[in-house]
Amino acid sequence: MIDLTGIRLGFALTGSFCNAQRALDAAQACVQAGCELLPIVSEHFASVRTRFGAPESFLEPLAALGGGRLIRSIAEAEPIGPKDMTDVLAVCPCTGNLLGKLANGITDGTVPMAVKSHLRGGKPVVLCIATNDGLSASARNLGDLLNRRHYYFVPFGQDAPASKPTSLVADFSLLPGTVAAALSGQQLQPLLLRQV
Repeated sequence: MIDLTGIRLGFALTGSFCNAQRALDAAQACVQAGCELLPIVSEHFASVRTRFGAPESFLEPLAALGGGRLIRSIAEAEPIGPKDMTDVLAVCPCTGNLLGKLANGITDGTVPMAVKSHLRGGKPVVLCIATNDGLSASARNLGDLLNRRHYYFVPFGQDAPASKPTSLVADFSLLPGTVAAALSGQQLQPLLLRQV
């Protein structure tokens, strides 16, 4: 069992809606390991109703895991670093869109602002990727972030190589272990999984 007692975990969700329940399960696992959760959601995640459910069905349990807190705007995310609100920040799931923004320094939304603010203190950021173009258009951004200090990845692999040959998805169940490793300055290994 991973022990994360007392760790202040920023937990950011982006618009990979099909992975929302897995993300909630990962957040719950981190809380069970002892984390104090600070939930953060992208504007799209907080407002778009999809075939996977209404935003409220995910936002309410997420806020409950964070003791009622829920960061939903750039203004609310900006103080994360200056006020030393987090020890580690996980983006779960992290879309190809966000990979591109982080790789290119674009801070135009709640989650990229949370990451930027958190990074100002040189603290670890854990990315739990879920993107259909991880081995195509997003590959260069993934490669860029793999070579940057302070970024760590939940181990990932191809989720459906025959039907979606460029899709990459992390093993969400490995988030607590990846967070623990990142806090020690280590990348959880093996990074590449045969298939998720």
